[in-house]
Amino acid sequence: MKFIVFILLWAIVGSANALELGASEIPDTLEQRVKPCIICHGDEDRAGRDAYYPRIAGKPAGYLFNQLRNFRDGRRYYQAMAILLENMSDDYLLEIAHYFSSLKYPYPQPTANTLSPDETQAVETLIHSGDPDRDIPACSACHGKALTGTKPFIPSLLGLPHAYLAAQFGGWRNGGIMRGQTPDCMSEIAKKMTQKEVNALAMWLPTQPVTGEPAEMEELTPELMQRCHTILSGEGFIQ
Repeated sequence: MKFIVFILLWAIVGSANALELGASEIPDTLEQRVKPCIICHGDEDRAGRDAYYPRIAGKPAGYLFNQLRNFRDGRRYYQAMAILLENMSDDYLLEIAHYFSSLKYPYPQPTANTLSPDETQAVETLIHSGDPDRDIPACSACHGKALTGTKPFIPSLLGLPHAYLAAQFGGWRNGGIMRGQTPDCMSEIAKKMTQKEVNALAMWLPTQPVTGEPAEMEELTPELMQRCHTILSGEGFIQ
């Protein structure tokens, strides 16, 4: 609660300072207006006292737009986000999404692979083939063959630290403060995986270099588009 109050006070004080200095000295730009976002979502993913704050620069605009709307409309819940976004229109959220999507991000160097050959093979099978017997689709089927995401709604799996991936999978499997209020396809998929598979996947992904651009949305099969319709739900989204 103290952290949420700090964010709101920062935004209020920043607005007051802007009035004192005069509109001519501080330009009314989107970059200036989204500075409260940078308090948590800085240059890299990081853990905070009450949540894990992901890096949002360079992520697909449609993905960011959906997350902003979900927080505003209560489909995902985190009090600070809900308060900051409650009076914002879809058009303004879309503008914010495009702004952060356009920012360049220097991806970290890949980490060393400490998995055994058998563990690596098992992870790569899940990545490229999935497990039809357990109704687990291949990660690459949604996130692209290069795992760099699928425009405009599905983010990359690469360039993410182990701690963030582990936190996300933990949220999908067990629920949590930052996860959605209703199940989505990742929640359903993660619950079908073993904890050993989740741990190995979260360790393997940071070992991969980031290459290439996100794939186009047309690469998704109709079955996956239907299965993950809650993720691909950017009504009114404009490229």
